[in-house]
Amino acid sequence: MIEREVIVVGGGPAGASAAWALNRRGMDCLVLDRETFPREKLCAGWITPEVVRDLEFDPADYPGRFLTFDELRIHVKGLGFPLRTPQHSIRRFEFDRWLLERSAAPVAQHNVRHVEPDGEGYRIDDKYRCRYLVGAGGTRCPVYRDLFRAAQPRPKALQAVTLELEFPFAWRDGACHLWFLAGGLPGYAWYVPKADGYLNIGVGGMADKLKRRDDEIRRHWDGLVQRLLAGGLLDAPPAQPGGYSYFLRGGTERPRLGNAFVVGDAAGLATRDMCEGIGPAVQSGLRAARAILDGQPFDFDGIGAYTSANRWVRRGLEYLYLG
Repeated sequence: MIEREVIVVGGGPAGASAAWALNRRGMDCLVLDRETFPREKLCAGWITPEVVRDLEFDPADYPGRFLTFDELRIHVKGLGFPLRTPQHSIRRFEFDRWLLERSAAPVAQHNVRHVEPDGEGYRIDDKYRCRYLVGAGGTRCPVYRDLFRAAQPRPKALQAVTLELEFPFAWRDGACHLWFLAGGLPGYAWYVPKADGYLNIGVGGMADKLKRRDDEIRRHWDGLVQRLLAGGLLDAPPAQPGGYSYFLRGGTERPRLGNAFVVGDAAGLATRDMCEGIGPAVQSGLRAARAILDGQPFDFDGIGAYTSANRWVRRGLEYLYLG
């Protein structure tokens, strides 16, 4: 049996942030992930200035591709306008590897199958044991599944479904474009340039609302591709996209049970207006570490449920997505 004081299940931004904060204070910590890094990760790869602040890094020292937008191009019902706000794009396979390596925590490749309480700690697959357990394994996190789901099932109305693709492309328009509610989509579509000639495009919407309308996310992907072709943002139809789902904020409001924690997408923390998940993932991972290290309360108070600072924008989008 391999024993550690803390085991973090999942090496993405939430888990790597927790491991970074734990390891630099000398805590005996091990990260388990079913994949080896770098690994491909479907994600628009949009990070906010708050992520840079919380992770305490200088973009000039970041070794991967990093692009800054001074404004976002917002499109609603055929109208377009700029939103002045600095935002950044990264490539997730680079960003996640860098975060995990920076944590300096030991990492083991292991696909966690079963988690159970064991005295004051936890046993994982009869191979690992720990006193503290951090579930950072994304939407299908085994820590959430085995310890939290029965008491705190996620509301189906908060599940988002996406299709997206990242590929090499010599983009000519270096702006980040966001289309809200186009074609009746209860969500938005995006065009996110990346440094050194890469592009991410995708669509995301609320799965329950699409189902009630007898609609499919694939129709909205096809609409986005046609819009990009017509606007000269693409030269030819791209390859087939990949899909995934995650949950918006509002499901897991008791994120600690005993010495077990759930963070990031395992807790369903994506914002309710922009569906942004990396910032809440980082913040929740750091909070879990502080709870373990210093005995601080662990909750999501202060981790924003919305990305936009405009109350009317965030409430309006929430109503249109979920109403």
